[in-house]
Amino acid sequence: MARGKLRLYLGAAPGVGKTYAMLNEGWRRKERGTDVVVGWVQEHGRPQTDAQVRDLEVFPRRVAEYRGQTLEEMDVDGLLTRKPELVLVDELAHSNAPGSKHAKRWQDVEELLDAGINVISTVNLQHLESLNDVVEQITGVTQQETVPDPVVRAADQIELVDMAPEALRRRLAHGNVYPPERIDAALGNYFRTGNLTALRELALLWVADRVDEELNDYRERHNISGPWQTKERVVVSLTGSRGSAILIRRAARMAMRTKAELVGVHVRTDDSLTGRGSQGLVDNRALLDALGGRYVEVVGSDVAPSLVQVARAENATQLVMGATHRSRFNEFARGSIINSVIRAAGGALDVHVIATEAELQPESEQDPQPASDGSAGHTRDKVGRPAASRYRRRLLSPLSSRRRWAALVIGAVGFPLLTLVLTAARSHVDLSTALSSYLVLVVVVAATGGVWVAALAAIAGFLLSNFYFAPPIHTFTIADARDILALVMFLVTAGVVSVLVDLSARQTAGALQARTDARMLARVAGRMVAPEGNPLPALLEELMVAFRLDAAAVLRSDTRLPPVGGPPGTAEAAAATWSAVASAGQDPPQRPVEATVVLPLTDRELLALKGPDLTAEDREILAAFAAQLATVLESAKLHAEAAEADSLARANQLRSALLAAVSHDLRTPLASIKAASSSLLSDQLAFGPDETRILLQTIDDESDRLNSLVENLLDMNRLQTGSMDVLDQSTDVQELITAAVESLGPRGDDVVVDVEAPLPRIHTDPVLLERAVANLIENALTHAGGKGLRIEAGAVAGRVDIRVMDRGPGIRRQDRDAVFQPFQRLGDSDNLVGVGLGLAVARGFVEAVGGDLDIEDTPGGGCTMVVRIPERPAGAGEHPGNAGNGRSEPIENQDATGTPEPRASSAS
Repeated sequence: MARGKLRLYLGAAPGVGKTYAMLNEGWRRKERGTDVVVGWVQEHGRPQTDAQVRDLEVFPRRVAEYRGQTLEEMDVDGLLTRKPELVLVDELAHSNAPGSKHAKRWQDVEELLDAGINVISTVNLQHLESLNDVVEQITGVTQQETVPDPVVRAADQIELVDMAPEALRRRLAHGNVYPPERIDAALGNYFRTGNLTALRELALLWVADRVDEELNDYRERHNISGPWQTKERVVVSLTGSRGSAILIRRAARMAMRTKAELVGVHVRTDDSLTGRGSQGLVDNRALLDALGGRYVEVVGSDVAPSLVQVARAENATQLVMGATHRSRFNEFARGSIINSVIRAAGGALDVHVIATEAELQPESEQDPQPASDGSAGHTRDKVGRPAASRYRRRLLSPLSSRRRWAALVIGAVGFPLLTLVLTAARSHVDLSTALSSYLVLVVVVAATGGVWVAALAAIAGFLLSNFYFAPPIHTFTIADARDILALVMFLVTAGVVSVLVDLSARQTAGALQARTDARMLARVAGRMVAPEGNPLPALLEELMVAFRLDAAAVLRSDTRLPPVGGPPGTAEAAAATWSAVASAGQDPPQRPVEATVVLPLTDRELLALKGPDLTAEDREILAAFAAQLATVLESAKLHAEAAEADSLARANQLRSALLAAVSHDLRTPLASIKAASSSLLSDQLAFGPDETRILLQTIDDESDRLNSLVENLLDMNRLQTGSMDVLDQSTDVQELITAAVESLGPRGDDVVVDVEAPLPRIHTDPVLLERAVANLIENALTHAGGKGLRIEAGAVAGRVDIRVMDRGPGIRRQDRDAVFQPFQRLGDSDNLVGVGLGLAVARGFVEAVGGDLDIEDTPGGGCTMVVRIPERPAGAGEHPGNAGNGRSEPIENQDATGTPEPRASSAS
């Protein structure tokens, strides 16, 4: 059975005409002969909307009973039995009554679609799950009913029902949306012009994004690779060189003029890891972000095809590149990237070549390692480190001197031995055989020691062949012109083969070095994101192993370093006081003057190394390593500042909440006590026994309320400072719950207690746990009105669970962490009593005795507070220093004995 089709009418706000459009479409379908049924339409008391039902069949609704109320819902089973061709279903995000087949109406629609029934429905923007928080931020209204985005995006058709904000406000003012008594409030709150404009833009962007997805899907299905200029996108080629900033700004101006999206692309070739000009790329990316662009980095063996491929993938219409500053010979030898891009782009992509400031030593238009050898202006980065440009890295990794000496030995020994063998067999060896033999030896020398040693070997082979095998022999005179040609061809062939072998050997060495660098940097990155402790010592150990150092240290100065830095032994370094932040190895340097290599990391820290001198190539890798260390230091500094700021913010928040709550809840009982006592003391008023008793009872009740408030405040302070003493006594759970209920006085008379018998005794502090249970009961009585309040207790897997169950409105899942924070009161705070400390104190007490406090839903509605107490907490027992008195050490001193330390942060 084919799945039904879903068509959605999306509105930016209520009242734009979604239901009207849905009914009109249904009526048009009916006129064309389609079997149409109205499964659900929300009237809202709008006559114009009701009139659009016309003669459409309205399917009877299902009636549901819930908490004494009669609710109407869409009859899904009836519609499945009726099975029309098309069902009109209003309000896709609606929540069904408890006990319905599905919790949400969109689930009803999914069942209809699975049955092959087409559906037309409506939904507002604020009900989309991904935009729920954005709409709440704009309007200040929280929407409880949401629809998952995949459900909406899976619709076969989505049509935006759009209306200008002023037109919608006029419709609202005319009474076409809400009844008269709600118009003024709506116009002044949700339907403000700014809100409607923002929601309208949000809806248009969401639909445009959906249209873009459909267009990309269509192009993929039909194998359309060229860009379609439905939306301007400008791609700018980035290199990290000084001229890239000019390109970014020019491309940004082009994008702003055409309202286009800006994308910066850097192509990194796959033959190297550490590209030059990396700081320039960081600057380019920062500038791109500031101008509203997006950065993309790809790896490719050839720059031009990679650029064009990215531009096509982004469906770009324009590509911006910088003009070349290379010499004509260099361009002829290596080819023009600009010309290659233009040829590969064809006619579907406009290529803009922008003149930029010439570099001193340009490499190419899009060098994956932009020129940074001083010409790009990045002599030092923002933290004072010498840039990698200071050390220009060769195109290929140089071969070691050991290999060169080995090649020289092979040539020095091999050529005499080979000549001796060839001359001994002179009767069977002619000039061509000798040349071939010498060429093999030249290749071996080139593979071992590189092109320069191979050049010497080629010359030696040329001279030996001429002297021993070219007639007349034993002279450098050549009688036959053909022998001259053979010897010259040998020399050329040996040279070309030597260069190729040398290139291959160097590329192999470079690839191995790059792989080693990659592994090292990957290990460094892994150390940085490792969760445990300070990564600096491990990073320094990694540094020592990678560069064969004797010792390494990160040193911190008591004064700021010069902005340009300086070599070890400068006046600034000598005058400063240094301390080691982290170190590794034997006898690490304690001052910069003790190090062989020094790299500044931040404005106060530097990296000091002991060991052999480093090559320019090693220094470039070391610069990347130093950047990682600087990131760790900056991150640690930012984390410390963030922690301090968070602590101050929490303190300010608690102070503000305390003042706001206490100013109300302290004044109220004090005012009642003052009024009652003043009345009793007044000589102008005469009270009878009943009135006097009522006033005295008021004083007593309000004093108890004030005392409870002060106790909670003191308990909260003790929990947060960790200065609360915890007992460890064998406790009967039945007696503890009974005492907690009785402590509430007459308010606890209607509480039902159901405790399993027998329950194991638990080792805990009975006073703290009783106070925690009493707070939970009091909170349930206050917020749930005492509806069906019930306490259950039972033994479960080595612990005892105490459940405080109510039948109130419950607590939403997203609010369950917040209710345990101090001074949090959900609901209408003006109508609630207390400062919002009850649950925070309860959790603090429960965790102090080694238990847990969680929130669950009560079956049938309501909230259940679950206290889980182990029969004997891990590590529980009397402290040796307090044996016999039943009291253990204060909480803050018990982590060494194994007693669980309280999570004071949960109540702070």
